[in-house]
Amino acid sequence: MPHVTIYHNPQCGTSRNTLAMIRNSGIEPEVIEYLKTPPDRATLQALIAATGEPVINAVRAKEAVFTELQLGAPGVTDEQLIDAMLAHPILINRPIVVTPLGTRLCRPSEVVLDLLPAPQQGAFTKEDGEAVVDAEGKRV
Repeated sequence: MPHVTIYHNPQCGTSRNTLAMIRNSGIEPEVIEYLKTPPDRATLQALIAATGEPVINAVRAKEAVFTELQLGAPGVTDEQLIDAMLAHPILINRPIVVTPLGTRLCRPSEVVLDLLPAPQQGAFTKEDGEAVVDAEGKRV
């Protein structure tokens, strides 16, 4: 079975939906609750680099601490953003999923479908009632 890792926050609906879609493909991933076990600097930098996205995309701007620390101000460096995420793991945007097919920030949650090495095994509906996969395992 292919190795899949999800950096997960069980309080986040997007993260829960992503985890459920991974499991709907028959894969039991390694689940890292990053608020309990935050990544170290090297791991966080490697994850962000692997997504191919700018560091700012890995920062959760909706958190109050983002505003308090003025992380959206002009001139804030990638290193300052990394420092903030390490000091305040709630700032790490989620979920980040790592599979043999790549690493992505799965927002929206159905982005994970492009990363899974196994097809969906049946229908999947997100917590909000939005159908994502039909009974044949195909994207809706």
